[in-house]
Amino acid sequence: MPAVQPAFEPRREGAVQALVRQLRAHIAAHGLNTGDSLPTERELSEIFGVARNTVREAIGVLRAYGVIDVRPKVGAVIINRHVEAALDVFSFQLSVDPQTFRDIQGFRRLIEVGACDELIARVTEPDLAELERINARMRDPGPVPAVAQHDFAFHLTLMTIAGNKTVRDVYRIMEPVIARLMEVGKATRGREAAHDSHAAIIAALRARDRLAYQYRMTEHLAQGLAFIGGATTGPAAAGPAV
Repeated sequence: MPAVQPAFEPRREGAVQALVRQLRAHIAAHGLNTGDSLPTERELSEIFGVARNTVREAIGVLRAYGVIDVRPKVGAVIINRHVEAALDVFSFQLSVDPQTFRDIQGFRRLIEVGACDELIARVTEPDLAELERINARMRDPGPVPAVAQHDFAFHLTLMTIAGNKTVRDVYRIMEPVIARLMEVGKATRGREAAHDSHAAIIAALRARDRLAYQYRMTEHLAQGLAFIGGATTGPAAAGPAV
Protein backbone atom coordinates (compact mmCIF):
# COMPACT_ATOMS: atom_id res chain seq x y z
CA MET A 1 0.00 0.00 0.00
CA PRO A 2 1.57 3.34 -1.04
CA ALA A 3 2.47 5.80 1.69
CA VAL A 4 0.00 8.63 2.18
CA GLN A 5 1.52 11.89 1.05
CA PRO A 6 1.10 14.91 3.30
CA ALA A 7 -1.41 17.52 2.12
CA PHE A 8 1.34 20.12 2.03
CA GLU A 9 5.05 20.35 2.53
CA PRO A 10 6.01 22.79 5.30
CA ARG A 11 8.30 25.49 3.95
CA ARG A 12 11.72 25.37 5.53
CA GLU A 13 12.74 28.39 7.52
CA GLY A 14 15.39 30.45 5.75
CA ALA A 15 18.49 31.83 7.43
CA VAL A 16 17.11 35.38 7.61
CA GLN A 17 13.75 34.29 9.03
CA ALA A 18 15.51 32.10 11.58
CA LEU A 19 17.70 34.99 12.69
CA VAL A 20 14.69 37.32 12.94
CA ARG A 21 13.09 34.80 15.30
CA GLN A 22 16.33 34.49 17.30
CA LEU A 23 16.74 38.26 17.54
CA ARG A 24 13.21 38.68 18.84
CA ALA A 25 13.92 35.99 21.43
CA HIS A 26 17.19 37.77 22.30
CA ILE A 27 15.33 41.06 22.85
CA ALA A 28 12.81 39.36 25.13
CA ALA A 29 15.38 37.28 27.03
CA HIS A 30 17.58 40.30 27.79
CA GLY A 31 14.63 42.52 28.71
CA LEU A 32 15.54 45.15 26.11
CA ASN A 33 13.17 48.11 26.03
CA THR A 34 12.59 51.16 23.86
CA GLY A 35 15.85 53.08 23.50
CA ASP A 36 18.13 50.11 24.25
CA SER A 37 20.72 49.08 21.66
CA LEU A 38 21.35 45.72 20.07
CA PRO A 39 24.90 44.40 19.71
CA THR A 40 26.76 45.46 16.59
CA GLU A 41 26.47 43.56 13.30
CA ARG A 42 29.84 41.93 13.94
CA GLU A 43 28.84 40.89 17.45
CA LEU A 44 25.49 39.51 16.30
CA SER A 45 27.26 37.60 13.55
CA GLU A 46 29.53 35.98 16.15
CA ILE A 47 26.75 35.35 18.69
CA PHE A 48 24.47 33.57 16.22
CA GLY A 49 27.11 32.12 13.91
CA VAL A 50 25.78 33.68 10.72
CA ALA A 51 27.19 35.89 7.98
CA ARG A 52 27.01 39.65 8.44
CA ASN A 53 24.85 39.92 5.31
CA THR A 54 22.29 37.69 7.04
CA VAL A 55 22.43 39.95 10.10
CA ARG A 56 21.94 43.01 7.92
CA GLU A 57 18.87 41.49 6.19
CA ALA A 58 17.33 40.38 9.50
CA ILE A 59 17.83 43.88 10.92
CA GLY A 60 16.04 45.22 7.84
CA VAL A 61 13.08 42.93 8.49
CA LEU A 62 12.82 44.04 12.13
CA ARG A 63 13.08 47.64 11.00
CA ALA A 64 10.15 47.13 8.62
CA TYR A 65 8.18 45.59 11.50
CA GLY A 66 8.72 48.75 13.53
CA VAL A 67 10.74 46.89 16.18
CA ILE A 68 14.09 48.61 15.70
CA ASP A 69 15.62 51.66 14.05
CA VAL A 70 19.17 52.00 12.74
CA ARG A 71 20.81 55.27 13.77
CA PRO A 72 24.16 56.73 12.69
CA LYS A 73 26.98 56.08 15.19
CA VAL A 74 24.55 54.22 17.45
CA GLY A 75 23.46 51.17 15.48
CA ALA A 76 20.25 49.19 15.94
CA VAL A 77 18.01 50.65 18.66
CA ILE A 78 14.76 49.18 20.03
CA ILE A 79 11.74 51.32 19.15
CA ASN A 80 7.96 50.93 19.44
CA ARG A 81 6.52 51.69 16.04
CA HIS A 82 4.45 48.56 15.43
CA VAL A 83 1.18 50.34 14.70
CA GLU A 84 2.76 52.92 12.39
CA ALA A 85 4.65 50.21 10.47
CA ALA A 86 1.46 48.23 9.91
CA LEU A 87 -0.35 51.43 8.91
CA ASP A 88 2.32 52.02 6.26
CA VAL A 89 1.44 48.63 4.74
CA PHE A 90 -2.32 49.29 4.78
CA SER A 91 -1.85 52.68 3.15
CA PHE A 92 -1.21 50.92 -0.17
CA GLN A 93 -4.49 48.95 -0.05
CA LEU A 94 -6.91 51.59 -1.22
CA SER A 95 -9.06 49.90 -3.87
CA VAL A 96 -12.82 50.28 -3.40
CA ASP A 97 -15.09 47.64 -4.90
CA PRO A 98 -18.23 45.88 -3.64
CA GLN A 99 -16.33 42.89 -2.21
CA THR A 100 -13.77 45.05 -0.40
CA PHE A 101 -16.63 47.12 1.00
CA ARG A 102 -18.50 44.03 2.22
CA ASP A 103 -15.38 42.56 3.80
CA ILE A 104 -14.36 45.73 5.65
CA GLN A 105 -17.87 46.67 6.72
CA GLY A 106 -18.54 43.09 7.81
CA PHE A 107 -15.45 43.23 10.01
CA ARG A 108 -16.52 46.59 11.42
CA ARG A 109 -20.03 45.27 12.08
CA LEU A 110 -18.60 42.46 14.22
CA ILE A 111 -16.62 45.02 16.22
CA GLU A 112 -18.87 48.07 16.40
CA VAL A 113 -22.19 46.30 16.84
CA GLY A 114 -20.50 43.82 19.17
CA ALA A 115 -19.17 46.68 21.32
CA CYS A 116 -22.71 47.65 22.29
CA ASP A 117 -22.60 46.50 25.92
CA GLU A 118 -19.20 48.08 26.60
CA LEU A 119 -20.29 51.37 25.03
CA ILE A 120 -23.54 51.57 26.97
CA ALA A 121 -21.75 50.72 30.21
CA ARG A 122 -18.91 53.22 29.68
CA VAL A 123 -20.28 56.18 27.71
CA THR A 124 -20.59 59.45 29.63
CA GLU A 125 -22.27 62.75 28.83
CA PRO A 126 -18.87 64.34 27.96
CA ASP A 127 -18.26 61.39 25.59
CA LEU A 128 -21.60 62.00 23.91
CA ALA A 129 -20.83 65.71 23.63
CA GLU A 130 -17.50 64.86 21.93
CA LEU A 131 -19.26 62.54 19.48
CA GLU A 132 -21.75 65.32 18.70
CA ARG A 133 -18.90 67.80 18.17
CA ILE A 134 -17.17 65.44 15.73
CA ASN A 135 -20.43 64.66 13.96
CA ALA A 136 -21.18 68.37 13.48
CA ARG A 137 -17.96 68.61 11.45
CA MET A 138 -19.51 66.23 8.92
CA ARG A 139 -21.51 69.23 7.65
CA ASP A 140 -18.43 71.40 7.10
CA PRO A 141 -18.12 72.50 3.45
CA GLY A 142 -14.70 70.90 3.14
CA PRO A 143 -13.30 68.44 0.60
CA VAL A 144 -14.45 64.82 0.63
CA PRO A 145 -11.23 63.40 2.22
CA ALA A 146 -11.61 65.84 5.13
CA VAL A 147 -15.21 64.77 5.69
CA ALA A 148 -14.12 61.12 5.60
CA GLN A 149 -11.56 61.90 8.30
CA HIS A 150 -14.31 63.33 10.52
CA ASP A 151 -16.32 60.18 9.86
CA PHE A 152 -13.36 58.02 10.83
CA ALA A 153 -12.76 60.12 13.96
CA PHE A 154 -16.37 59.47 15.02
CA HIS A 155 -15.94 55.69 14.83
CA LEU A 156 -12.45 55.70 16.35
CA THR A 157 -13.85 57.71 19.28
CA LEU A 158 -16.57 55.09 19.74
CA MET A 159 -13.93 52.36 19.92
CA THR A 160 -11.88 54.45 22.36
CA ILE A 161 -14.95 54.83 24.60
CA ALA A 162 -15.46 51.05 24.45
CA GLY A 163 -12.11 50.79 26.23
CA ASN A 164 -10.33 48.07 24.23
CA LYS A 165 -6.82 49.27 23.33
CA THR A 166 -6.23 46.41 20.88
CA VAL A 167 -9.37 47.25 18.89
CA ARG A 168 -8.42 50.93 18.87
CA ASP A 169 -4.95 50.08 17.55
CA VAL A 170 -6.41 47.82 14.85
CA TYR A 171 -8.65 50.68 13.72
CA ARG A 172 -5.65 53.00 13.57
CA ILE A 173 -3.81 50.42 11.45
CA MET A 174 -6.78 50.10 9.11
CA GLU A 175 -7.39 53.86 8.91
CA PRO A 176 -6.19 54.31 5.28
CA VAL A 177 -8.59 51.61 4.05
CA ILE A 178 -11.57 52.59 6.23
CA ALA A 179 -11.17 56.31 5.50
CA ARG A 180 -11.00 55.58 1.76
CA LEU A 181 -14.26 53.62 1.97
CA MET A 182 -15.77 56.51 3.92
CA GLU A 183 -15.13 58.85 0.98
CA VAL A 184 -17.64 56.90 -1.10
CA GLY A 185 -20.80 58.93 -1.57
CA LYS A 186 -19.59 61.90 0.47
CA ALA A 187 -19.58 64.19 -2.57
CA THR A 188 -23.37 63.88 -2.83
CA ARG A 189 -26.11 62.99 -0.35
CA GLY A 190 -23.91 60.55 1.57
CA ARG A 191 -22.45 63.35 3.70
CA GLU A 192 -25.80 64.40 5.19
CA ALA A 193 -27.00 60.81 5.49
CA ALA A 194 -23.87 59.83 7.45
CA HIS A 195 -24.38 62.80 9.77
CA ASP A 196 -28.01 61.83 10.44
CA SER A 197 -27.06 58.19 10.95
CA HIS A 198 -24.39 59.19 13.48
CA ALA A 199 -26.95 61.34 15.30
CA ALA A 200 -29.28 58.34 15.60
CA ILE A 201 -26.41 56.25 17.03
CA ILE A 202 -25.66 58.96 19.59
CA ALA A 203 -29.33 59.15 20.57
CA ALA A 204 -29.44 55.37 21.10
CA LEU A 205 -26.36 55.55 23.33
CA ARG A 206 -27.77 58.47 25.32
CA ALA A 207 -30.97 56.49 25.90
CA ARG A 208 -28.93 53.40 26.83
CA ASP A 209 -31.09 51.57 24.28
CA ARG A 210 -29.18 48.44 23.31
CA LEU A 211 -31.50 47.30 20.50
CA ALA A 212 -31.70 50.78 18.97
CA TYR A 213 -27.90 51.09 18.97
CA GLN A 214 -27.44 47.69 17.32
CA TYR A 215 -30.05 48.45 14.65
CA ARG A 216 -28.74 51.96 13.90
CA MET A 217 -25.11 50.82 13.69
CA THR A 218 -25.96 47.82 11.48
CA GLU A 219 -28.00 50.10 9.20
CA HIS A 220 -25.22 52.69 9.10
CA LEU A 221 -22.51 50.22 8.14
CA ALA A 222 -24.62 48.65 5.38
CA GLN A 223 -25.80 51.76 3.55
CA GLY A 224 -22.71 52.87 1.62
CA LEU A 225 -22.69 49.86 -0.70
CA ALA A 226 -25.40 51.56 -2.80
CA PHE A 227 -22.74 54.02 -4.00
CA ILE A 228 -20.40 51.41 -5.46
CA GLY A 229 -22.90 49.41 -7.47
CA GLY A 230 -23.57 46.59 -5.02
CA ALA A 231 -27.02 45.29 -4.22
CA THR A 232 -28.10 45.59 -0.61
CA THR A 233 -30.88 44.16 1.43
CA GLY A 234 -32.63 44.91 4.70
CA PRO A 235 -31.64 48.11 6.53
CA ALA A 236 -29.23 49.08 3.76
CA ALA A 237 -32.10 50.28 1.64
CA ALA A 238 -32.79 53.07 4.09
CA GLY A 239 -30.05 55.41 2.92
CA PRO A 240 -26.50 55.94 1.71
CA ALA A 241 -24.40 56.60 4.80
CA VAL A 242 -20.96 55.08 5.27
